[in-house]
Amino acid sequence: MSGSSGKIRCAHHVTDAAHDTHHHPERTPAGPPGDDPLPRRVPVFAVVGLALLMFSLDGTSVATALTTISGDLGADLAWTGWVVTVAAVGQILALPLGGWLSDRFGGRRMFLAGVAVFTVMSGLSALSPSIGVLIACRLVQGLAGGVMLPAANGIVAHQFGRDRDRALALFTSVFPIGAILGPLVGGLVLTSWTWHGIFLVNLPIGILLVAVGLALVDDPPHRRTARIDSAGIALLVVTLLAAMLTITRLGSPGSGPGWTVLAGVVALVAGGAFVRHARRRPDAVVPMHLLAGRGLGIMNVTNVVFGAVVIGFSATLPLYAQVRYDLPAFVAGALLTGRAVGTIVTSAAAVALLRRLGFRPLLLGGLVAVVAGLVVTAVTPPVGGPTVWLLAGSTLLGLGTGLSGPAANNAGMHLVPDEVAAVSGLRIMFRQMGGIAAVSVLTAADDPGVAAGIAYGVLAVALTAVGLAAARIPNRRGRW
Repeated sequence: MSGSSGKIRCAHHVTDAAHDTHHHPERTPAGPPGDDPLPRRVPVFAVVGLALLMFSLDGTSVATALTTISGDLGADLAWTGWVVTVAAVGQILALPLGGWLSDRFGGRRMFLAGVAVFTVMSGLSALSPSIGVLIACRLVQGLAGGVMLPAANGIVAHQFGRDRDRALALFTSVFPIGAILGPLVGGLVLTSWTWHGIFLVNLPIGILLVAVGLALVDDPPHRRTARIDSAGIALLVVTLLAAMLTITRLGSPGSGPGWTVLAGVVALVAGGAFVRHARRRPDAVVPMHLLAGRGLGIMNVTNVVFGAVVIGFSATLPLYAQVRYDLPAFVAGALLTGRAVGTIVTSAAAVALLRRLGFRPLLLGGLVAVVAGLVVTAVTPPVGGPTVWLLAGSTLLGLGTGLSGPAANNAGMHLVPDEVAAVSGLRIMFRQMGGIAAVSVLTAADDPGVAAGIAYGVLAVALTAVGLAAARIPNRRGRW
């Protein structure tokens, strides 16, 4: 009798779910019974969130100490700049591999390994006797972070079950906020300590994260591939290295065209070979359906432009304000405060509204505000002084970033909920590549003030185009 009543209840549940989907085609059911959030999800979220914040703060806080490091180690400032660039390159190389490694060896293992290696390299960076050693340590740090980030996303998705949409939206908002606060933290440490302290502060945090993570973090379900895709990994690494070399040489005013063209050709040939490989091999290191399938291709292109806007704007706005409007360095740097406040405020609102409205209204509304911020920043102030005008543009861009960022993250991940780690790795990789390309091109211009103004306008047009394309992805309300 109990079995019959169970079948009746099950059939009734399915009927209700189908009825709800019929009347609300964009709303998804609550999820299967086995998709319940896990009991330790809040402390686990705190662990992985702190790891993400540590990595994000490190990336931008180091930039404040470049001149100090250059003088202390007796290195040319151009070489010292690689302390920041090489970490970003390492991260980009490791991000697409991070999701694959998590699937093969387990997200918990890769997360803890990434945090541990990042922490050790922080200590060695602080003790570096030369710029060459420091650059090598920073490369490994970037690789460790690139492995850690996709695994962390997979852990959050596993812990929160059917509530993964809100949890991931909140989690992915940590990275841009940490990047915004990084220069402030770096400045405080540099003022009260030395540049070594920027790396040393990671040691106690990293040790605590590994110890607590070993006790709390469970391993998300993962699939084991039959064998390592050696050919795919080799093609991917060559493609990314050649692409990053092309971008960085475009950003070096003294670079001759020969090597830049050669690197670009290698990137195109290796990239084409990698795409053919991904189409032919179902268990490729980056499957084709994650590159171009089910709307993910549109989101990958959107992430490149979005990264160029967000990262490029933050890196070039102070220089733009100083060169074009002769604003003092302190005032020019303070303009980014508007972006920081706007992002923090609307990120919380986006997380709260995401399930009710779906990602599409938030994404499009946020992109409208970002485009408006770019246009305001690019044009000459019609009234008043440039400080208030640029602050308004920065604040508009921040409000739009906070609103559209979490929505863009969910727009990709809900399409393949079982491959959150891989999708998150590709998302961050495409955004970082867009950001590095924008910064490299803008800083190489003979007149950065004019070049940045034109670039902000071009990016506004590009972001409008990709936003219209992303609007074609079916909206998703409710849980996923």
